[in-house]
Amino acid sequence: QVQLVESGGGSVQAGGSLRLSCAASGRTFVGNAMGWFRQAPGKEREFVAASSWRGGTIVYADSVKGRFTISRDNAKKTSLQMNNLEPEDTAVYYCAASEENEPRSISRFYRYWGQGTQVTVSS
Repeated sequence: QVQLVESGGGSVQAGGSLRLSCAASGRTFVGNAMGWFRQAPGKEREFVAASSWRGGTIVYADSVKGRFTISRDNAKKTSLQMNNLEPEDTAVYYCAASEENEPRSISRFYRYWGQGTQVTVSS
């Protein structure tokens, strides 16, 4: 059984930083894109960032460019460094893994999903 487990969420003040991690079990994701999405209360899930297997192709949502950095740590792990956090970044953050190596911003291209980790940014 394939599982993705996120960690690193929490509460911070605006301007602070958090680092999210996602660890996979049950298989490796060599040659597969992994990414992050988020969902704020009352809103639809939205794309945050995604990376190809070796990081050769990385895409970010415009709202997080210059503040968030995604990395592929190994075949089973991806991280999301979030700096200069804003209250608008408050959401549940989900890790996702694709069967393709193309890092896409559309959720339906991702087969595996974690349960999510809460990030709360106060002003």
